[in-house]
Amino acid sequence: MSSIASGAHEHVFLGRDHRRNEIRTWLVIALTAAMMVAEIAAGTIYGSMALVADGWHMATHAAAMLIAALAYLYARRNARNPRFTFGTGKMGDLAAFASAIVLALVALMIAWESLLRLRAPVPIDFSQALVVAALGLGVNLVSAWLLREDHHHHDHGNYGGHRHHDTDHAHDHHGHDRRGGARDNNLRAAYLHVLADALTSVLAIVALLAASIYGWLWLDPAIGIFGALVIARWSWGLIRNAGAVLLDYVPRSENLPDEIRRAVETDSDRITDLHVWQLGPGHHGAIIALASAKPKAPSYYRGKLAGIHDLSHVTIEVEPAAV
Repeated sequence: MSSIASGAHEHVFLGRDHRRNEIRTWLVIALTAAMMVAEIAAGTIYGSMALVADGWHMATHAAAMLIAALAYLYARRNARNPRFTFGTGKMGDLAAFASAIVLALVALMIAWESLLRLRAPVPIDFSQALVVAALGLGVNLVSAWLLREDHHHHDHGNYGGHRHHDTDHAHDHHGHDRRGGARDNNLRAAYLHVLADALTSVLAIVALLAASIYGWLWLDPAIGIFGALVIARWSWGLIRNAGAVLLDYVPRSENLPDEIRRAVETDSDRITDLHVWQLGPGHHGAIIALASAKPKAPSYYRGKLAGIHDLSHVTIEVEPAAV
């Protein structure tokens, strides 16, 4: 049984909180940029190289945030661009993968600088360094609060799909609002950048206090190496998660293929081919080929799948079972 799909439908698979996350990312960029200007200006006026250096560090931090913000903007503006045949929902995962690489490079730079200082300790102006670390920690805590994932928030924007009916090849957009557990890797990447900076500030404060009291100059670079290892671990987790989405890998923790099989298969209806992949945060697509001894209309099987959350785009092909 076959026919050409009729009617046009949209492929908008942005995350439920896409607009909210985009706005908050821009707010963090603005906050970071303001802090950058203030530190560079104060450092120049008062002759503090520590403040100037941290100001330029803030600039690199803002640049990393910009990757996430531009990804949100581009995905939203091109959400209905027909050249993106499955929407722009994966744009955030592409940005997250790039951010994870940047995060890994940051970890390498911290580790390298720390190793150099272990080998050749440098004098530290403890009062200035503590002020800078405290200011950086304050900005990062506010930024982390802005970028936290709030699964209780409800975005009523039209980011879901629209139900579409075909005859034998059925494309279905389920309008479920149960995507609270969907992970936005783009937001997570921005959050991890902020968290890495906050961790660096906390460790720096501990090391500086211990070094100023006990004279342990080696503790500052030693803690720097520890921080680099933690950041590298975060980076690897983000690379793995974002990369899996980009490669259409279905994690073992997701039982969506099994749910589809349980919902559709019977003694007379068997799935002969099944493809499931993520279209965007909280949105999955599926291509299902069925062989049936008693073939029914695709709408019949579509009805069986209606209760599966996160399934936003379905293509069903039904063929008579070989006798």
